Amino acid sequence: MRRLEDGDTASSVLAEFLGILDGLDLDVKAVFIDREFYDSKCLTLLHAHNHAYVMPIVRWGQTIKQELPEGWSRVIQHDMTGKLDGHSWTVEFPVYIDCTYQNGRYDEHGVARHGYAADAPFIDSPRDARYHYAKRFGIEASYRLSEQSIATTSTQNPVVRLLYVVVSLLLQNVWRYLHWEYVATPRRGGASPLAVVVQGVHQHDSTGSVDGPRDASGRPRKPTTR
Repeated sequence: MRRLEDGDTASSVLAEFLGILDGLDLDVKAVFIDREFYDSKCLTLLHAHNHAYVMPIVRWGQTIKQELPEGWSRVIQHDMTGKLDGHSWTVEFPVYIDCTYQNGRYDEHGVARHGYAADAPFIDSPRDARYHYAKRFGIEASYRLSEQSIATTSTQNPVVRLLYVVVSLLLQNVWRYLHWEYVATPRRGGASPLAVVVQGVHQHDSTGSVDGPRDASGRPRKPTTR
């Protein structure tokens, strides 16, 4: 974790992150990243570092604008052209278009359509892409909820501000561990959190959402350049 600085771009941040991963003794199953990294440079970097990835697409270009609103769940081949220092290249990759009926969820009706650029051995269908990418929302929720336990400060020192963020995340994870270990009721398929009210403390489940039990489950091709 580090502070973003002026001049940082999506591709420069991703290049730094992938370089750190390559230097660690870790078995990386896949990289799940935001739609802000959906461009030709970032896709080329992921290909060059040989990491499996899943990311939502952005409705850029005529092809995606035509394909996404039509038909049903399917996989299409797509490409993007990048330019850098007078050189241009094209990166090709599969796009998984997942379509589901909303059936009143969040008071919405009709068909929800989502596209994912994905290259991972465990992604065989659009539903797989949606299911696996949805797992990352627990991480995002943890960052949003960190504001409930973070200390306020007027200092501009980035080290101090980062320290407060880390402490906030640690407090949340300690609380979730204690809740799961000592409060949740064992049951088939996973523990069921009890409705316990603790003054001054918000309950979180294992995915980082507030005060609500979840389902126990929580619920490719390589891109080529030419």
